Amino acid sequence: MNLRTQRNLVIFGFLFVPVSLLLLFLAYPTVELFRYSFTNWDGYSPTMTYIGFDNYKQVLFDMPDAWHAIRNNGIYFIIHAIAIPLELLLAVLLNRAMRGSSFFRFSVLFPYIINGVAVAYMFSYVYYPFNGPLNVLLTSLGLESWIQKWLSNPDIVNYSLVVVSIWRFSGVHVILFLAGLQAIPKDLYEAAEVDGAGFWRKQFHITFPGVRRVMEIILFMNISGALLQFDIPFVMTGGGPGNASSTFGLFSLFTAFKFNSFGLASAMAVILLLMIIVFSVLQNWLVKERGSRR
Repeated sequence: MNLRTQRNLVIFGFLFVPVSLLLLFLAYPTVELFRYSFTNWDGYSPTMTYIGFDNYKQVLFDMPDAWHAIRNNGIYFIIHAIAIPLELLLAVLLNRAMRGSSFFRFSVLFPYIINGVAVAYMFSYVYYPFNGPLNVLLTSLGLESWIQKWLSNPDIVNYSLVVVSIWRFSGVHVILFLAGLQAIPKDLYEAAEVDGAGFWRKQFHITFPGVRRVMEIILFMNISGALLQFDIPFVMTGGGPGNASSTFGLFSLFTAFKFNSFGLASAMAVILLLMIIVFSVLQNWLVKERGSRR
């Protein structure tokens, strides 16, 4: 056995297990998902009937609750997008030499480390309408008129949940921005300072272009995270009151396991996957510098 054959066998041996797991737990379920989306399978019957694109037509044209759920996903996306400049500004401040900066860096990342279900239960207590910490705080500040039923008022429940999502995920965005900032050469800032550039001018001409790649990653995380939002509304409200806080992922779960419509839920999952791909390609095209297009 020659050296080249031995090398190929070693490479094959190292790649066999991860590639097999990838095919077993990603490729195969994806293919099955597409197949189920064209059936009326109820999740437990040994047989299923292929019904073509009927599930997709039902989701797109006959299910207003699905569009309401997508609207709720959009609320997560828009508010998280608005928070991105603030996350970048916080990263710029943490990147400067200051006492206790290491502690603050850990502090902003800590919420992301906590399990999502634990975060949801914790904020359910914070939002508790009777003697909950938030309402008690508002009372102590003399702001009784601000007291709300944060999780049972259809007009504000989604915004209450988005606050939880921002508290949990903004920290990892700040850390990513911080990593991008530390990759920018210090000489650029020193040269700009010699030329008389102020703080904001340095940010627009050096910081923003320098973290553009990180911005693409965070925007992709924002798109996929908003569309896949599930654990926070599931634990805190169960999609309620009514379906006011239901997201598309939560609606798909109920369709499959509560109404035993696995074929329809599979079609919804495929639509969700396609939305993530389309929006990701669109944001990549928008963020990409004009000069880097081919």
